[in-house]
Amino acid sequence: MDFTPTEAQLDLTRLTAEVCAKLVTADRIRELDAEGRFDEPLWQSLAETGVLAAALPDAVGGGDFGALEQSAVLRELGKHVAAVPYLWSIVVGAGALARFGSDAQQDWARQAGEGSVILTAGLAEEHNWEPTEPTTVAHEADGGWRLTGAKTTVPFADRAARILVPATVSGAPALFLVDPADATVNLTAQRVVDFSAEFGVEFHDTPAELVATVDSGAEILDWILTRAWLGLSAQQLGTLERALELVAEYAREREQFGKAVGSFQAVAQRLADAYIDVQGLRLAVTQAAWRVSEDLASAEAVHTAKFWAADAGHRVAHTVVHIHGGVGIDRDHIVHNYFTAAKHNEFALGGASDHLRAIGSLLAETPA
Repeated sequence: MDFTPTEAQLDLTRLTAEVCAKLVTADRIRELDAEGRFDEPLWQSLAETGVLAAALPDAVGGGDFGALEQSAVLRELGKHVAAVPYLWSIVVGAGALARFGSDAQQDWARQAGEGSVILTAGLAEEHNWEPTEPTTVAHEADGGWRLTGAKTTVPFADRAARILVPATVSGAPALFLVDPADATVNLTAQRVVDFSAEFGVEFHDTPAELVATVDSGAEILDWILTRAWLGLSAQQLGTLERALELVAEYAREREQFGKAVGSFQAVAQRLADAYIDVQGLRLAVTQAAWRVSEDLASAEAVHTAKFWAADAGHRVAHTVVHIHGGVGIDRDHIVHNYFTAAKHNEFALGGASDHLRAIGSLLAETPA
């Protein structure tokens, strides 16, 4: 594989960084440190500058870039702990509808790229750790489809025009499009570690549109999960990169006993370990994004990136707080936001044991 960034990656990285640097100040981050975080001015600026549409297919008004470019955007958003639904509305929602949806459903993707609507996806279910086997069920009724079940931690469901919902049809997974404003849908705000806007969503015989066909449901769900996991890993990479920069700067400037704390052996060792973790995650995310962008078998690479993002993310986040000492747990200090963002991504990606089992299963299925 070629680790050299594409020209589009570099351009999108610079553009996203410029927009975020202008709007996502330390004061703005503190202002948004409350339940239901959403940065409307940043979202509109990303739309106006073309960042949202850039990596969508040209058929829906996009720049026709792919996973490498989307990962570059997510990495920058992670560096600024940006409270915007790029992953869910653009990468997952608009991306899936642009690829698999009908003409009418593709129009939702076009609107998402313009920033006029927000899309999201309900992938997680309570007590169900295998998203490829949803317990939410769908049945045909009155010439359409109806859903019954519940999803948890659905990002930005209160602002979404449509939710992509995996559901089971006679034991097989399929993907549906649901209007969260329908009277049969109940939204319940959930409190998560970094106050992100996430909701429990219940469906009570809810009208839904089938995306593509039931037979293609497994393929579509695999496509969505691959990009959701990769996107969370890329976002985590950006968050950890910036967190490491913050703690390295602090270790150089903060003095104890007349010496910079970074000169103490124990501190230097933890910083070195954090550096290695971030480098490992960077390589894993780059490899996974490249394989996805080249339409190569990518499950093993994506699960490896997931593992690094969750496992290394835990270590780096705690290192950042511990080296900062008391200010590391001060809600008025910026490092607090990087800690909670990293923990949110870690929890969303899942435990290390789950990743290792998934990677082990994939290796077992690979021919010798």
